Amino acid sequence: MCPPAHFSVTYSINPWMDPTKPVDLPLALAQWEDLRDRYRSLGHTVELLTPDPALPDMVFAANGATVVGGRVLGAKFAHAERSDEAAAHLSWFRRNGWPDDAVRLPEHVNEGEGDFAVTASWILAGRGFRSSPLAHGEAQEFFGRPVIGLELVDPRYYHLDTALCVLDDARDEVMYYPAAFSPGSRAVLARLFPDALIATEEDAAALGLNAVSDGLHVLLPQAAVGLFEPLRQRGFEPLGMDLGELLKGGGSVKCCTQELRPWIPSGRPDRA
Repeated sequence: MCPPAHFSVTYSINPWMDPTKPVDLPLALAQWEDLRDRYRSLGHTVELLTPDPALPDMVFAANGATVVGGRVLGAKFAHAERSDEAAAHLSWFRRNGWPDDAVRLPEHVNEGEGDFAVTASWILAGRGFRSSPLAHGEAQEFFGRPVIGLELVDPRYYHLDTALCVLDDARDEVMYYPAAFSPGSRAVLARLFPDALIATEEDAAALGLNAVSDGLHVLLPQAAVGLFEPLRQRGFEPLGMDLGELLKGGGSVKCCTQELRPWIPSGRPDRA
């Protein structure tokens, strides 16, 4: 994670961002701290990136890399405003014990876990607004796992993590909003996940799918009220979070959270 010490909305690279709307920075920091503290209360270790005054979107740490099996595929951002974040993430991994041969600088545009979602069987990969389809093949070769490309068609859901959430990566269980995807991608999702939890338009518009699950607890925007009972019925414990100030930048719980999947050096975290 990365504290929103310098968070602001001074440019617009997604439909949620409006530079004319002021950001309450102390409130944004308090909301982010609540999320960080909730992870810790659930037993997760949280590692922190150092915020850079020149990079107001660094708080959205999910976009900086994808980690699967201890191998790190760095990000290459689509917009110049965020491009320098990629080096900050790769530097963190190298300083914290990840072997050089396990950390890859990407050739093609990918925005980390914004567009890569990991299940037991596949890596789901978004395209259409940010990440290049060429990045899907690059990820498959690097991680040695099948990558399923999914086309996003609604600009409000510009990253995969705004339209789909992995609920249990050991059981290939997900929730998603079908209208965010092309007809072909909807058919693929229906085939792969016939028992998926389907989000309503209202819950998707609250960025309710920009959530993080540890297989039991699901941390999600508190405004996505329609998801709470369906999650409970499936055996999950939904935990509503208020990240309303960060929503002004187009992100919520998942955007703030990069997951570090083993290999993990001794004492290293499982979430960051």
